[in-house]
Amino acid sequence: MAAGKSDAGLLIHEGQLTFGDRGLHLWADMGEWWHGETGLPLPLGGNVVRRDLGDELLRAIARDMKASIEYGLAHRAEALRHAQGFSRGLDAVRTDQFIGMYVNAYTVDYGPTGRRAVAELLRRGHRAGLIPGPIDVAFLSANP
Repeated sequence: MAAGKSDAGLLIHEGQLTFGDRGLHLWADMGEWWHGETGLPLPLGGNVVRRDLGDELLRAIARDMKASIEYGLAHRAEALRHAQGFSRGLDAVRTDQFIGMYVNAYTVDYGPTGRRAVAELLRRGHRAGLIPGPIDVAFLSANP
């Protein structure tokens, strides 16, 4: 793409912040498009755990993941220094911007809005034939 051999591409991760540096032009921002279509945030990732592990272990996993995310948010400067080593060439300001895009209140807890967004994404995926059947999503809570 940077060599001029492609008419279009989908940029993810750091490319969302650096495309202009490479002489590329934004045609559509998928997060903005999705929000305009649904009024919901675009679900970009999640963690999946097998249900057969049992309720106690599932709650422990959810609790530990939530605690880890909350720790990182509460110690942002330290977390940013650590993340900088994985930032694929972003400077400190863009690393902070990038992390803010992906580590936020929805990372701690999707809440009702985030849950609706995930369900809508899966429904649309099924309707488009990208997912073979309806998905019964169960969201874990770190609380008992």
